[in-house]
Amino acid sequence: MATENIAMPQLGESVTEGTISKWLVKPGDQVNKYDPIAEVMTDKVNAEIPSSFTGTIKELLAEDGDTLAVGDIICTIETDGDATTDVEETVNKDVKEQTQEKEIKKPVPDENSAGKVRYSPAVLKMSQEHDIDLSQVSGSGREGRITRKDLQKLIDSGNIPKAGEISTEKTSKSVTTAAQPASQPVNIPSMPGDIEIPVTGIRKAIAANMLRSKHEVPHAWMMMEVDVTELVQYRDSLKAEFKQREGFSLTYFAFFVKAVAQALKEFPMMNSMWAGDKIIQKKDINISIAVATEDALFVPVIKHADEKSIKGIAKDITELASKVRSGKLKSDDMQGGTFTVNNTGSFGSVQSMGIINYPQAAILQVESIVKRPVVMNNGMIAVRDMVNLCLSLDHRVLDGLIAGRFLQRVKDILENISKENTSVY
Repeated sequence: MATENIAMPQLGESVTEGTISKWLVKPGDQVNKYDPIAEVMTDKVNAEIPSSFTGTIKELLAEDGDTLAVGDIICTIETDGDATTDVEETVNKDVKEQTQEKEIKKPVPDENSAGKVRYSPAVLKMSQEHDIDLSQVSGSGREGRITRKDLQKLIDSGNIPKAGEISTEKTSKSVTTAAQPASQPVNIPSMPGDIEIPVTGIRKAIAANMLRSKHEVPHAWMMMEVDVTELVQYRDSLKAEFKQREGFSLTYFAFFVKAVAQALKEFPMMNSMWAGDKIIQKKDINISIAVATEDALFVPVIKHADEKSIKGIAKDITELASKVRSGKLKSDDMQGGTFTVNNTGSFGSVQSMGIINYPQAAILQVESIVKRPVVMNNGMIAVRDMVNLCLSLDHRVLDGLIAGRFLQRVKDILENISKENTSVY
């Protein structure tokens, strides 16, 4: 028998850590290679981690709710020793060597080449929210890593070390008492009849991503109204035959996503991301769409939307929404988004300000199509189908000029959709 390590995999581009939301196995369980062993939360999706080996689970090295860096060992498994391929043995050997090197070192926080302590994004964000001096915190994680549980214990105790405080326990307590009151968790009393709803891992991930976006991204906003009377008439004339032929619905939203994809191709700066010392203009146009469930929000991606017909986009929308609601959405379905379009109109909303889907530079809210009296060019008043398009943009990347031109182009495309000049195929 051989004991092998299973490490936290990298579940997407730029992902540096994952949170164990639920173990699917326990010590002593027999698993086959590729069997799911845990659900891991990254950003806004729960992805299943498969076993790299066939064998018996020996030890779980993390608990539900623990956040680990990519490459950290999450569990060990006993194998027969002959079930792994040469590639897996090589990778596993590397992991073992890294683990041995780490065990030789004293349990101190990770340091980079400049000797600075590195903390996970979740720990940094939590410390900033509660004004915690991380240099005075002892970590309980691997190699002395500071975890969110360490910070939560300090917050709950009220003894939060501030910058400039002496690190000894007694002095720290006296200084905290003499200084301003330490940050406390929100204390909302539960009254008879109140319902306490535990915050799920996916809800925490949504909260963290939205908070990061609002804290880091300087949001700007603009709105443009669009006359989609011809679009509505065209779609309504097709929807019954389309549904019968294709087996899925031709929604208004598919027309909007197609228009956005076309405009992004003409205004590629809108398809960019802020990267600190540079702006990265993405080549692929991958449209993220927001899909809500009763208690969560997911943002799956329509890949290469500019290369697809309206029918192809409608099919992707249907399939992705079905995956979300059936719990079959995979990590790959969430990766690579470059711009988000949100169908807020499906709830009856007519105006909203979306929070940008970090690290993208913009999000477009498509509001409800409503009939309104409109003054036409000839001075006559007519009832038209109108929709508001609401754009939130990252002002580090985009300015009003480019955003306005982009939105105007989307408007032009939508107002010129008709039976005579538009094909859904």
